[in-house]
Amino acid sequence: MKSVLYYIKEFARREWFSKFFTARTAPLESPPYFRDFPVLSGKTCTHSLFCMMACPAPGAIDVLRTPQGWQPRIHKGHCIRCGLCVEACPNGVLTSGRILDSTGRDGTALSFSFKIRVDPELCMGCGNCAVACPVNKVIDTQMSHGGRASNEGLLLRVNEGKCLVVHEEKCTGCKTCEHHCPNEAITVARLLEAVQAGEEMQ
Repeated sequence: MKSVLYYIKEFARREWFSKFFTARTAPLESPPYFRDFPVLSGKTCTHSLFCMMACPAPGAIDVLRTPQGWQPRIHKGHCIRCGLCVEACPNGVLTSGRILDSTGRDGTALSFSFKIRVDPELCMGCGNCAVACPVNKVIDTQMSHGGRASNEGLLLRVNEGKCLVVHEEKCTGCKTCEHHCPNEAITVARLLEAVQAGEEMQ
């Protein structure tokens, strides 16, 4: 009984009521390294799509044409706030936290290349990949059906009944060849490497 009376007296004190009802916690402050959802920085998007190439979360970002031009759109339900899209964009169109400040200070950047793999067991030499390839269409507008061409500057072409990757360095990673292969014999892998500014891909 004495203990109950003690607590009643303790809680009835004016100081206790004042501290209880006016208690305040320190305001929450995001640390400078915190990576929030990327937002537009106001710079012009050139539709290079590096942001989409770097993103490891399916469906987290796409680039849409708007009346103001191309513009990235972040889907927060899919975005994991890794910041790779911010680092990958060559024009600084997106920003989040201090990512752009740190990459500018350190002189770092993300470099992309693509590896085209053709399974010779599945490839039947139809040439759909070579004919559909946007890079090939620019190089040889007269490419015949079947993907056979004498132009050695092509990205890929049919040679001796099989798809031959000629200039892999010209690949833009669009995966058009992969999507047009009826046998799923061709795949395009993305290679992403962090490099110092001005450093060449090895």
